[in-house]
Amino acid sequence: MAHDATPQPATARRSPPLSGTARVPGDKSISHRSFMFGGLASGETRITGLLEGEDVMRTGQAMKAMGAHVEKHGNEWVIRGTGNGALLQPEAPLDFGNAGTGSRLTMGLVGTYDMETTFIGDASLSSRPMGRVLEPLRQMGVQVLQAAPGDRMPITLRGPKHAAPITYRVPMASAQVKSAVLLAGLNTPGITTVIEPVMTRDHTEKMLKGFGANLSVETDERGVRHIFIEGQGKLTGQIIAVPGDPSSAGFPLVAALIVPGSDITIENVLMNPTRTGLLLTLQEMGGRIDILNPRNAGGEDVADLRVRYSELKGVTVPAERAPSMIDEYPVLAVAAAFAEGETVMQGLEELRVKESDRLAAVANGLKLNGVDCTEGEASLTVRGVPGGKGLGGEAKGEAVRTHLDHRIAMSFLILGLATEKPVTVDDRAMIATSFPEFMGLMARLGAEID
Repeated sequence: MAHDATPQPATARRSPPLSGTARVPGDKSISHRSFMFGGLASGETRITGLLEGEDVMRTGQAMKAMGAHVEKHGNEWVIRGTGNGALLQPEAPLDFGNAGTGSRLTMGLVGTYDMETTFIGDASLSSRPMGRVLEPLRQMGVQVLQAAPGDRMPITLRGPKHAAPITYRVPMASAQVKSAVLLAGLNTPGITTVIEPVMTRDHTEKMLKGFGANLSVETDERGVRHIFIEGQGKLTGQIIAVPGDPSSAGFPLVAALIVPGSDITIENVLMNPTRTGLLLTLQEMGGRIDILNPRNAGGEDVADLRVRYSELKGVTVPAERAPSMIDEYPVLAVAAAFAEGETVMQGLEELRVKESDRLAAVANGLKLNGVDCTEGEASLTVRGVPGGKGLGGEAKGEAVRTHLDHRIAMSFLILGLATEKPVTVDDRAMIATSFPEFMGLMARLGAEID
């Protein structure tokens, strides 16, 4: 889908109680990495539960362009990889559309290869800074032959004859930067070390070990993680069952908490502790969320979540929780709009460099629908109205501007399910990048969105 296509507005209306059972699509982070590591490993990788959104498909296409065989048989994806160190130079630029994770991780993966690779993306991705990934790659000997001003796409990388291993301290809480450096280390002789002062989602480390990489993690007395990866080792294909994406689960979850009388169950949700910040925060706000049937699947914790309507109270969300819920703040802000009192969210600077300036987009959308909020440089304070009285209706007669950002679109459609007046977003088309089933899944639970 072209992101410059005709916008498709959508409107959400106050809904009857939500009920039923839902299964959200596979986790986006694990899906990206499944395609990448399967495409790189020797032998065959079989994947079920993969998120088939546009972003992940772009990563699959990039791996195909560099020599991996990627096919779908029924519900299963089968990949025959090239072997570590054996990716081929792509014949055309790698087009990542809107996929920030796919593009940044692939820059790390291919940067240390003795070849030229060009990365392009849509208008939204082309506005996002890539310097945070290019900086450590330059230290390893990678040349940036071409980049738009500010290290933005289109970007052409030229790898060195022999990359140099580095020790890199990640300057911000970013799983993408950490992962890019570790992936660059896969094709680099010797030991590449990443120092991570604040722990972020650890799927790269877990999955690389599962594929056979010689990777170890040490945590010092101050909680700083040192991740060591030995380059030029063998990766072997695996069988992967991708659990449900906790970021996607956040949308029906918050909807059930704010629509009176709701009682739903969301099955098979990833419960990795680096990803459960939203769940913890909503429970602190008084959300009735029961964790059912906790189990381990493929090295990751998963569970089913029963969620019922709850009278929420405002809380202060500590800055150190941000890495475990960075994608969920837009929908948390929606929950806060119905909570009694004030909800304060801190440590949000990363939201400024997501698919949009998410912090500004959330604050503007809330204000447009009558929600009292204050946007700080790296914080958001929301003063809620229990019951949603007077909220919605786009006070100024205009739709919420989504800025081509799927999470902004979905969050404000959830808002409209419990406000007094309807809520309209200017475009729902880009929801397909991460959650193609969103509209159908919400409709089956009883949500009124058209």
